[in-house]
Amino acid sequence: MQQDWGIIFAFGLYFLALFGIGIFHMKKEQDLAGYVLGGRKVGPWVSAMSAEASDMSGWMLMGLPGYAYVAGVSAFWIAIGLAIGTWLNWLFVAKRLRVYTKIANDSITLPDFFENRFRDKTKILRVVSAIFIFIFFLIYTASGFVAGGRLFNTVFGLPYFESLLITAGIVVFYTFTGGYVAVCRTDFFQGCLMFFAIIIVPVTGIFKAGGPVTAFEKLYNMNANYFSFFTDATGVTLSATAIISLLAWGLGYFGQPHILVRFMGISSAKEIPQATRIAMVWVIFSLFFAVTVGLVGRVLLGDTLTGVNAETVFMVLNNEFFVSFLAGIIISAILGAIMSTSSSQLLVTASAISTDFYQALLRKNAGEKELVFVSRLSVILVACCSLALASNPNNYILELVAYAWAGFGASFGPLVLFSLFWRRTTIKGAIAGVFFGGSTVLIWKEFFAYTGIYEIVPGFIISALAIYIFSLLDQEPSAPIVKDFNAAEAHIKNL
Repeated sequence: MQQDWGIIFAFGLYFLALFGIGIFHMKKEQDLAGYVLGGRKVGPWVSAMSAEASDMSGWMLMGLPGYAYVAGVSAFWIAIGLAIGTWLNWLFVAKRLRVYTKIANDSITLPDFFENRFRDKTKILRVVSAIFIFIFFLIYTASGFVAGGRLFNTVFGLPYFESLLITAGIVVFYTFTGGYVAVCRTDFFQGCLMFFAIIIVPVTGIFKAGGPVTAFEKLYNMNANYFSFFTDATGVTLSATAIISLLAWGLGYFGQPHILVRFMGISSAKEIPQATRIAMVWVIFSLFFAVTVGLVGRVLLGDTLTGVNAETVFMVLNNEFFVSFLAGIIISAILGAIMSTSSSQLLVTASAISTDFYQALLRKNAGEKELVFVSRLSVILVACCSLALASNPNNYILELVAYAWAGFGASFGPLVLFSLFWRRTTIKGAIAGVFFGGSTVLIWKEFFAYTGIYEIVPGFIISALAIYIFSLLDQEPSAPIVKDFNAAEAHIKNL
């Protein structure tokens, strides 16, 4: 019971901090731009940490360590792909997107940017984009709820569904109240906690195992295959297809709305280089140690964790290593990882519903307060739908994340790149890219998963080809579209 009270006390402090941030910002965000994008006033530290905390959700502290626990060092292929993708996204997309969204009628959401970029009066591109955002964020948010459900179930022994409700309730509260700035500031706070937790647990475990050399000798002696980059745990050689599929996680970065919105909300494009450095340090260290958690867990726990329980390796090690209060702080970091992503996803989905459906199709003259109200109701709606998807306790966190990640990467990644770098991209190419990219992921997942090819690979390729072909078949972009593109190019060159 002493341990329980220590953990509860740590949780209490953590929740008070979150609720305080949410309530503080509730009165401030009264217009839609403030609620959805923070008025483009968020600094480089908060933007960078928020982007990465919203990216590296509960799957980094639960799903990826669980995969490493089962697969060994070959799990580093995912980490390498993600690190490269993060760097390329900050390097090539961040600055251009920040500049172009401001020029394109001060766009505040990704569908908003697409519509303004291509001067789409039909609203087709906006609606198609919003549909895929809704579909894949339901899956993504569900993965966070599964992680939260598993956390409360493992730590406190609460029934799984009750644990889901607790997780969803907390996330909805501060997303509902504070909007973008509250989410970013809680992400910053949670990102710091995550960074602390993801380092202290594996480092402690390595020394518990006798030091780095001894720990990895033990791992090698248990099963030499765990120590191979090119085989799975059973000794089967990883095919080129398997390695490409693992690395292809990096492609997903170009199309993640909850990450891209961080680029749009930073206070100045000139702060992007500083934010990039902050983000990359956080990502490289976090991914490396996340994999290390799984490897150390295999050394210390053997094969005691099977099936979905492998994804609890971080929590099991934490409970064995630390006194109750510190264990509670670290568990709070896991919950923070879950909620930082879920809150961002709920916010982006809510903004898509309020602006891309409600305002675009139903209430064109809706006022700012009305749109904020609709956005907040949308947060509750999406949370309820995601709860339904998360209700199966046998869901694998990493599988859900992989599905949603591929969906966004293929739906929007190629279009983001073409929109920012190719002047000749047209509205028909844009619609085709989003539709064929998202649809390919859905179809491939259902009918072609047996190939072993991660669905983002065919989805990304087909989306890019669709954009290119349909754009060439279409009329050249109008003079105003070309003017905006040239203005963005000129502004970027002068930075």
